[in-house]
Amino acid sequence: MRQGGKGRWGRIRGRDGHRVGSPFEQAAAAAALTPGLTLALPRQEMKALGTRRLDRKRLQADSAPEAPGDEPLAKRPRPPVRGSASGRPVAGSESSPAADTDYSSGDDLPAAQPMELSVYERKRLKNIQENAKFFASLNMLETAKKLWGDVKKARQRKLNPLKKGKPRSSGGQPVVRRSMRLQILKSTDAQVPELPIGTSATSEEIEERISGPIKMVANDEEDNKVTEDLINTWLKISQGESQLKVKQPEELKIYKSSLKRMTIQEHLVAKVTPKRVSALAIHPSEQRFLVAAGSTYGYVGIWDLSSRAEEAVVAQFKPHCGTVNSLCFSPSNSAELLSVSNDGSIRCGNIAAAVFDEVYVSSEWNTSSFDFLAEDGSTLIVSHWDGEVAIVDRRTPSISGEQRVNLNLKRLRTVNIHPVDRHYFLTAASQCASIYDIRNLKASSKEPVAHVGTQAKCINSAYFSPVTGKRVVTTSMDDRIRVFDTSAIIPKIPCVASITHNNNTGRWLTKFRAVWDPKMEDCFVVGSMVRPRQIEVFHSTGIKVHEFKDAEWLASVCSINVMHPTKNILVGGNSSGRLHVFMDKTLNE
Repeated sequence: MRQGGKGRWGRIRGRDGHRVGSPFEQAAAAAALTPGLTLALPRQEMKALGTRRLDRKRLQADSAPEAPGDEPLAKRPRPPVRGSASGRPVAGSESSPAADTDYSSGDDLPAAQPMELSVYERKRLKNIQENAKFFASLNMLETAKKLWGDVKKARQRKLNPLKKGKPRSSGGQPVVRRSMRLQILKSTDAQVPELPIGTSATSEEIEERISGPIKMVANDEEDNKVTEDLINTWLKISQGESQLKVKQPEELKIYKSSLKRMTIQEHLVAKVTPKRVSALAIHPSEQRFLVAAGSTYGYVGIWDLSSRAEEAVVAQFKPHCGTVNSLCFSPSNSAELLSVSNDGSIRCGNIAAAVFDEVYVSSEWNTSSFDFLAEDGSTLIVSHWDGEVAIVDRRTPSISGEQRVNLNLKRLRTVNIHPVDRHYFLTAASQCASIYDIRNLKASSKEPVAHVGTQAKCINSAYFSPVTGKRVVTTSMDDRIRVFDTSAIIPKIPCVASITHNNNTGRWLTKFRAVWDPKMEDCFVVGSMVRPRQIEVFHSTGIKVHEFKDAEWLASVCSINVMHPTKNILVGGNSSGRLHVFMDKTLNE
């Protein structure tokens, strides 16, 4: 038996080379002629099959010429219709004795007259019978059912690969399922507090917030000689400093040449925090250099850059239980390090008392940044993710703040005080940066006095220039760094430069924040996604001033960066808790 022809079923030929019909027709004929072989087909389908075969046979017989000696075609007996299970003609055909009689599907049909088959017909039916036995031996119906079941299961898996049964409701609040791996929880009994807007349970460990002062113990060891020496060094270099002295701005040409002298070496790369760096601060001392780094999970690391030990002198503390968003040494007393975290608190690391004391505590986990409202650092302004700002006076015993105002902003990320007119503060929110007057916060309407542009996507940060405040730099997620002219506080601040810059860091890197160099009024530093990895310096006109890069010691993205206020020192932090320091060759000797 061989297959030939084209079509939906193809055509099967027997051993004699004659066509024997489609597999459907062969199986139907075999079921009619083979004892014990049945085919589960509806009765009406069997009738239709027999009618089609009969009509084709009659058409061939009527068109054939009569041979000499043969009986007239009209007198020849009609052969029985093949395809009927009983060999009886199908009702409604011309060969039926009762062609005009309507029979229902359940009525018996009249019996047909027996006739003798020709040699050709017997041979043809024998081939059909053998073919039917062959198909029956293949178990095609059972195999087809099994294959179709497998196909349906595969389609369901493809359309719904993660479909699972719904958890049964207990009648109370619906249970939100969270992966223990993503939450990084130690036990299923841990209570999950509400996270602030803009944060995720996948990015930080959720712990219970500790109230009151926290003892300054580094690396989980109370008797640590390295930590004790580092704290003593910090206290020593902080004595005798009344106020931070800012170096006068240099000319751009001299500034460029000074940046070229800054290099990185092996001992200027160290892991300071166990997790991703989210905030940086550098001590203003000119004799000895300390760097503070905040990270996710509430860690704060202190690194002594001036130490010539074989291993980096690093002390790690854990004053918070959420991501540390901002760090800053007090402008009047650099022995104090203030930090704000997503856990809703601001703490002051006091080296003299060796504690992290509470400065401000919010009832929600939603504090995002802070800045010093007074030059001596006695009062602060704190921003919240939900658009509120709070005024905190450190001289009062209260830790809840003296005033809290809702600015109706979405995702308030940073707040920054004008360096000269300190009653102005700058906010970076969802799609706009705005300037507010703190004297108007008690009014009924909390409208800003100026709008610093409107971006298409979220703004990560906005900062006044460090000396005069006549410039504002913003970093937004529409891949732009913009510089605005704030020499005059008018309702609509004009944009003077728009720099194309890839700011899509993804979820595993801290978002870029362009920050001003305290030594320059018109130059700022920002991380970069460009390969080879580098840290970029731009002028306020949009011109790139310098690129800090080193193929051997800088191979990762430094999202957070800070410059020393008077010395040529740049510190960058990456997503693994490692700091990279570029320092002037003269300071590195």
